[in-house]
Amino acid sequence: MAQKPSIPKGTRDFGFVEMAKRNYIFNTIRDVYALYGFRQIETPAMENLSTLMGKYGEEGDKLLFKILNSGDFKNAVPTADYDECTAAQLASRFCEKGLRYDLTVPFARYVVQHREELQMPFKRYQIQPVWRADRPQKGRYREFYQCDADVVGSDSLLNEVELMQIVDEVFSRFGIRVCIKINNRKLLTGIAEIIGAADRIVDITVAIDKLDKIGLENVNKELLEGGLSAEQVEKLQPIILLEGSNEEKLDTMRQVLVASEVGVKGVEEVAFVLEALKQSDLKNAIELDLTLARGLNYYTGCIFEVKALDVQIGSITGGGRYDNLTGIFGLPGLSGVGISFGADRIYDVLNQLELYPAETATGATLLFINFGEAEAKYCLRLAAAARRAGIPTEVYPDAVKMKKQMSYANQQQVPYVALVGETEMAEGTIALKNMVTGEQTKCTIEEAIAVITNA
Repeated sequence: MAQKPSIPKGTRDFGFVEMAKRNYIFNTIRDVYALYGFRQIETPAMENLSTLMGKYGEEGDKLLFKILNSGDFKNAVPTADYDECTAAQLASRFCEKGLRYDLTVPFARYVVQHREELQMPFKRYQIQPVWRADRPQKGRYREFYQCDADVVGSDSLLNEVELMQIVDEVFSRFGIRVCIKINNRKLLTGIAEIIGAADRIVDITVAIDKLDKIGLENVNKELLEGGLSAEQVEKLQPIILLEGSNEEKLDTMRQVLVASEVGVKGVEEVAFVLEALKQSDLKNAIELDLTLARGLNYYTGCIFEVKALDVQIGSITGGGRYDNLTGIFGLPGLSGVGISFGADRIYDVLNQLELYPAETATGATLLFINFGEAEAKYCLRLAAAARRAGIPTEVYPDAVKMKKQMSYANQQQVPYVALVGETEMAEGTIALKNMVTGEQTKCTIEEAIAVITNA
């Protein structure tokens, strides 16, 4: 017996039921983005590795899927180099392209490449898959969709406020209760300065970002292994474990960071965003969380993360400000801020909470039973009229037993079935059967359309 085909770990097939749910997610997010004036773009699945490498930190670089060069790529490297080169060095010589890791770096490349065509500030959204060579586990995939929105070419913190409003609106439409967590990389930089570890900011942020996953003890261990002294780690403890209201946390940080210029700036930025959001009547909680670090190297200001309150799952939305990303591509001084919805995790949350609306199910609303060649041809005209009225309609393709056709209608959850035999053809009518109630009535196609449309 032939081996059953499979797909790579960390990837999934989506059938028609799943796709209906996914499209509900994409369309909801797309509608909210458009409501705030964002416009859609797309970028290629593959980017030059020179575009991707060095943008996500050392850990991110390891998770890039690299694509082998076309042709006889082996002969491009002398045999003698095989023993001398590391795996990473060989990969760099065998591969010039890679699958995109996220949508933000390709967007930065797009902005720089098309700078002359764009009006600043430029507000874009992008809904496309990304790939990460991560270890698959529950709620974590190697291929998944991101739904990004970014504003580039504006330093205003009103952009941060607007993005938080978008987050709140999207999850309110989904019916998912969330906590929107906010922090600022300037706060983290200021903290690193006051404990005398300004040169260890990356190590600090990468470590404390794992607090929820590995716990305080392991975070402290990682900080020590990263080069911090025991005294410096001790100084971090009250900051990492800071509790209270947003205002109380800000008051504490004002005192702690008074000697750090960049830290004071971070406090001011967070205070502005939180105060502005008070006027926005958010439906979900927003919390200042000093352990939120977002390990990606390119964040420079406010950073965001969204956690579902009723499901145990990782972050379902994240983002932040990046002041220097386009500078990497030769366009310095262009600030940007963005968010990304994790569509696959949102899909899992909606499934667990059973929050999909009933109308999410797709398929035909009306099915014409096939009694034979003449009847089927006659029904094609009636089906066309129903479709013109916006009713998804099928004509069963084969003149098989009626029981089989009705079973098909039940399996596909078709709410209405039309029966047209010789008598109905002569009368210009159809027998319309409601598959939910079992009621059957004789009517014209126009009357049937009215019944279905008004149901």
